[in-house]
This record gives sequence, structure tokens and C-alpha cells, in this order.
Amino acid sequence: MSKTPTEAALLIELESVVEENLDRHIGLAQEWHPHDYVPWSQGRDFAFLGGEDWAPEQSKLDETAKAAMFTNLLTEDNLPSYHREIATRFGRDGAWGTWVGRWTAEENRHGIALRDYLVVTRGVDPVELERARMDYMTSGYDSGDKTALEAVAYVSFQELATRVSHRNTGKATGDPIADRLLARIAKDENLHMVFYRNIVSAAFDIAPDETMRAVTDEVMRFEMPGASMAGFRKNSVLIAKAGIYDLRLHHDEVISPVLRAWKVFERTNLGPAGEQAREELAQFMTGLDAQATKFVESRDRMRARMQARSDKEITPLAQA
Repeated sequence: MSKTPTEAALLIELESVVEENLDRHIGLAQEWHPHDYVPWSQGRDFAFLGGEDWAPEQSKLDETAKAAMFTNLLTEDNLPSYHREIATRFGRDGAWGTWVGRWTAEENRHGIALRDYLVVTRGVDPVELERARMDYMTSGYDSGDKTALEAVAYVSFQELATRVSHRNTGKATGDPIADRLLARIAKDENLHMVFYRNIVSAAFDIAPDETMRAVTDEVMRFEMPGASMAGFRKNSVLIAKAGIYDLRLHHDEVISPVLRAWKVFERTNLGPAGEQAREELAQFMTGLDAQATKFVESRDRMRARMQARSDKEITPLAQA
């Protein structure tokens, strides 16, 4: 992807910040090994090797946990596409290039660990999982014509969104092993978010108007990288209803904290273009907050109806 002279100059100017944060990241990152988080003793052969093929009753996960684990793993599977996206925008030389390689290596562990866990524990249908992986990786992920600045703004939010989703998925599984694995993965995602967030913070000081525009655009058109996978919408509804990842979490635990870290609504160095972008962002955030409130209220009503129905069914049994 060719870069405009302005984009190229910004990447060069940010190089020292990238190097500083790369050193910081490596100093904080903890070594871990996917095989340590997989209960290998629960594994057994499938029919191809004389064992038994997967059946739904073999999974300890409920439908919501299955959907969340399935979606999270397929999202991680598209790593080659994500590598291409950031390598073409950030470059493969210097500190930027080193970060691209380091990030890719760390992310690769996530898919390895999640797949091993699900196959060994028979958490989901491995045939369905493999077919979905083939389809999703074949179509790949394309973020369009994002600039490098838009890309780094996007991943600041996306990494935190992934952290929240993994962490809550772990809790939803009801399995202490899965919970610990996903908490470990979430730590990686949080460090990645901090790296990207710090780069954008520096960009705000170098090119405030351009950065404000990029942040506003990425917040307003944000969607998870897995949005194009088959069944994503259906699984997202299950995930949202369970409170694993929903509009309220998106507003409160993903977008708002990052905007606060950048002091977006306190900055005094914006020009007319930046001020316009900030006004658009403020208006969008107000609308997002209202949508989140409406969703939570609707979900609470639905849960109350389901509880009342359940209580009504239990009462005659208790009287019998």
C-alpha cells in the first residue's frame, strides 16, 4: 500500500515512540506456553484413528459459551490477514517492523491454545470448526483503504474489545481451565491495546486534527474483524444476550476508557477540522450510550419474563 508523503512523514516521526513502547512491551510481556493451559488428559482419539467422533453431549459448554469460543477462535484464525493489514500500513523495517513481527508471534499463540483446548475437551464440533476456518481464512479480512493512522486508532479499540470478550467468555464457560486460559490471552490483548493507545496519544501531539478525524471515523464505523464470518450475527446476538460483549460494554469498557486516556474531550490543540471531528464524536457517543441503555433495559425485561415463566413451571411441581 502506497503512502502519501504526509503519512510517511508521520510514521517516521512516530518511530522513536514505537521503539520506546516496543521496549516497554517486551519488558512487561510474560512468557507463556499454550500447551500448559490445555487439559491433555481429557483427550482421546477420534474415529479416524479408531476412537469416537464428536457428539454434542460430549461438550461441557452451553450454547452461548460454544458460540463465544467458536467466534473468538475463528477471529484469531485470520491472523495472516491481520498481519498483512498492519505490515502494509506500518512497514517491515525498523521499530515498526519489529513490532509487527512481535505482535504476530504473540497473537499466533491465542489460536493455538484455543483450538487445542476445544479439540481436546470436545467443546465444539471439530469438523464444523475446521470447515468454518477454511471458509473464513479463504475469504480473509480486508479493512479497506484505512490509512496507517486510522489503522492504529482502530486496533486501539479492537484489542481492548477482544480483551473484554475473551475475559467474559472465560467466565461464561463455567470451566476453570478455560477461564484461566482466556484470562491469560486477555493479558496479551491488554498489552497490545496499551501499545497502540500510546502511539495514538503521541500522534495527537504531532498531528492533532488528523488524529482526531481518524479516531472519530474509527469509533463511528467500528466493527469487530470477525464481522464477515458466517454466523457472526447470530452468535453475536447470543453473546450480547449473555452479557459477554454488548453495546453497554462496548461503550463503557472499550470506547470510553480509551478516549479518556487520550483526553479527547479536554484537548486544546485542535484546529477547526479537529473540533468538527470532536463534535461529531461527542454526538455519536451520546447516541451510543442511549442505544446501550435501551438494549440493557430490553434484555432485563426479557430475562424477567423468562424467570417468571420458569417460576410458574416450577411452582406446580413443588406443590405436587
